[in-house]
Parts: sequence; C-alpha cells; structure tokens
Amino acid sequence: MKRIIIALVFFVSSYLQVNAQQEPMYTQYMFNMMAVNPGYAGSRGILSATALYRRQWAGMDGAPETGSIAFDMATRNEKVGLGIQAYHDKIGITNTSGFYATYAYRIRFRNSGTLAVGLQGGFSNYKADLTKVDLIEGGDPAFAQNINAILPAFGSGIYYNTDRFYAGFSIPNLVQSKLRKDQLYYEADVLSKKYMHFFFVAGYVFDLGESFKLKPSTLVKAVKGAPVQVDINANLWIKDLVSFGASYRTGDAVAGMFEVQVTNQLRIGYAYDHSITNLVKYNQGTHEVMLRYEFGCEKGKILSPRYF
Repeated sequence: MKRIIIALVFFVSSYLQVNAQQEPMYTQYMFNMMAVNPGYAGSRGILSATALYRRQWAGMDGAPETGSIAFDMATRNEKVGLGIQAYHDKIGITNTSGFYATYAYRIRFRNSGTLAVGLQGGFSNYKADLTKVDLIEGGDPAFAQNINAILPAFGSGIYYNTDRFYAGFSIPNLVQSKLRKDQLYYEADVLSKKYMHFFFVAGYVFDLGESFKLKPSTLVKAVKGAPVQVDINANLWIKDLVSFGASYRTGDAVAGMFEVQVTNQLRIGYAYDHSITNLVKYNQGTHEVMLRYEFGCEKGKILSPRYF
C-alpha cells in the first residue's frame, strides 16, 4: 500500500508540474536568462557560455533531470545579440531535447540602459516510451505505441537593462504543438499539446556599503491550466566575489544558492531546493550546478559589475 501511495503522489505531482511547467525550469535562471527571454542575448557584451545541470527530487525513480548549455555574444557595435542553446529534459518515461538559435536587436539609450527585442527559433524532439510502462492489466491501446515527435519552436521577448536593473517579458515558444493524437478512437481530439508560457523577470542591485551588494529578483511564470507561479529571490554579493542567496517558489519549494567568481572569466554556482509539497517525504531535495565562462579576457572586455 505504501508503494502505491508513493506512486500516486509522484504521478499527481508530475502531472501538475508538466502542466505548469512544460519548459525546462531552473532555480538559477538569473544566470541563464536566455533560457527564459531571447532578448537577453548579447546583453553582457562578450562571448559567454553557460551550462546548467539540475537533478530534481533526488532519490526518486523517474524524477525530472535537466541539462542545458547556451552561448551568446554581442556584435562589435553591440547593436545585435546572437545566441544558441541546447537542452535535454527527462522525466519518467519522457525525454525532450531541444535546440534554439536567438537574435536580439539592441537599442542603447544615451546615459541610460538598453532595450532589446529578441526572437528565437528552433525545434524540440519529444519522446515517450509508453510501451515500457509496466501495466497491471495489459492491452490498453493508449500504451501500445511510443511517441517520437519533432516540434517546431518560435518565441520572442523584450528585455531592458542597465548596470543595476533589468526587466523583461517573454513567450519562449509561441507554437502550440500537438504532442499526441489517438488515431484509433479520437481521430481529431488532441490528448496533449504544448501550451504558451508567459514569463516576467525583474531584478535590481542595491549597494550596502563598499563590500556588500544586495540583488533581489523575481520570475513570474504563467501557463494555461495552472496557477501563476512566482519565484522570489535575494542574493548578497560580498566584494563582488562570493554570493549567498535564498529563493521561494510559490507552491513548490524553498532554495539556497551559492555563487563564486573564481576568476574574471569563470563563475560557479550551486542551488539546493527543498520541497514544500507532500513529495518532501519521498526525496532528498533538488540539486543544481551552474558554470559560466566568458571568453576574451582583454582589458576592458569583461563587464564589471557582473550581477546578471
């Protein structure tokens, strides 16, 4: 009975998460903003590479696991930002891999910030190994055939930033692709599909004396069929070298974050999420590791301060 209850809790929680967050999610999104908003591409002014690995609900079979890598840069006049990104997202019997190319047109305001309008396009490969499901009673036609679909993707976003402030709104994928049709019994009914996700991000850096800086930030996510979800974060930077942070995600988890600027080019980050749902009884938390490397260490090329 205990195994059945755990399985039911995991299934319901996974279903809610898939509906609420079909796009890959990250606690350290503020250091991988291009995964949220294509307008971010090129905002740091140099060629930058960011890799993230997230292991959700450690210790639970079939729990979500996500890895991504992204490159972005600005053209020489910094009026255009370019980027590419790839990711792999796994949960249970489903696997999704995606690749996107990004273009952002950047408008610089005199003695102020920069407004960017970004576009991205690409595709994702969605797979579901339905025939591997161990059914109590066989013969269900819904599990008789695996799913392997190539889904187009096209998204847009606007992003404004200064040295101390940023805000943006985006829809990473405007294409509501069909994930599956049941050809046997429901010829025209779509059983599942990708929905548009809406994101709003904002953050600001406050000076707290000569050695300390506080950066509060937020991420608001909305998608059809699920409550609006809000990430509220705060990071404290010490001498621009080390950062400690905390995060609260409504209806999901609390998290602790740590970042260190190892060199002018290399930053390492770690986040640990502690679930506040019923799943807390059956997992050992969520681990997320971030690496960022910035190419070109010539004098004047590395942005300072480097808060987002």
